[in-house]
Amino acid sequence: MKIQRIPAGIYAANCYIIYCHNTKEGIIVDPGGDADTIIENIKNNKIEIKYIVLTHGHGDHIGAVKELKDELDVPLLAHEDEQELLKNPNINLSATMAMGAIELEPDILLKDKDIIEFGNLKGEVIHTPGHTRGGICLKLDDYLISGDTLFKGSIGRTDLLGGNYKDLMDSIKNKILILDENTIVLPGHGQSSTILDEKLYNPFLN
Repeated sequence: MKIQRIPAGIYAANCYIIYCHNTKEGIIVDPGGDADTIIENIKNNKIEIKYIVLTHGHGDHIGAVKELKDELDVPLLAHEDEQELLKNPNINLSATMAMGAIELEPDILLKDKDIIEFGNLKGEVIHTPGHTRGGICLKLDDYLISGDTLFKGSIGRTDLLGGNYKDLMDSIKNKILILDENTIVLPGHGQSSTILDEKLYNPFLN
């Protein structure tokens, strides 16, 4: 498995290009902007993109979705509880962001424990509401794409529409921190961490 991180758009949301080293089949997670850079990376590495996957639908994570779908003609995957947010630019905040209003309709709706297959890889969907109602993390082997649920030394905001602090803490403590402590956490913003480091050093979890 190969993972490329691109801090995308003016909000530097981490976009991840994840692909099977053997088959070159892959996915794009959270393309928040810089579609040209993402497409260039895909072409340079000769990756065949199968899906675009969203950990959640806030504007800083979806800014390049339409351009990529037009270019690649692949399905958009998001959790079933994220539909309202994706359809409404006022709720997904894109209406107040630099990229302008974005309205999206997922092609495939995800549920907790769904498996996303590409190449020889399998990613498990973990529904982690709290930052948004339909937020997810994606578990791939020893990696966890955590979106805006868990960051290095911090946690996701819960003051936006659809956010809920109790739900977020429940998601983190009962769905994420139970994973193997060596699991590498790849968040929606900032640098990577591990489950163990977050257990030991994250001030919001102690």
